[in-house]
Amino acid sequence: MNNQLDKDFAEAYNKISNEAKNLAPDVMLRIYAYYKQATNGLSHHDFEDMSTDLKKAFKFNAWQQINHLSTKEAKQEYIKLAKSILKY
Repeated sequence: MNNQLDKDFAEAYNKISNEAKNLAPDVMLRIYAYYKQATNGLSHHDFEDMSTDLKKAFKFNAWQQINHLSTKEAKQEYIKLAKSILKY
């Protein structure tokens, strides 16, 4: 595993968690999707019963758009997005 990538990912996660406020819903969904794909991916079982939960449906759609990425690629994209949002 790429140790520096993991450190950078953890730093980006902490910064987003602590500093990002009032982000647009589409940005929050991208953050969510990259994070989930980077940490463990998702399965369709995570989104059972979407018919009654609109929030789950949006999250599923966001993840579907990036689920082709490897864990490493998702971490890199998460870091890139965090840097663009927080300008660090």
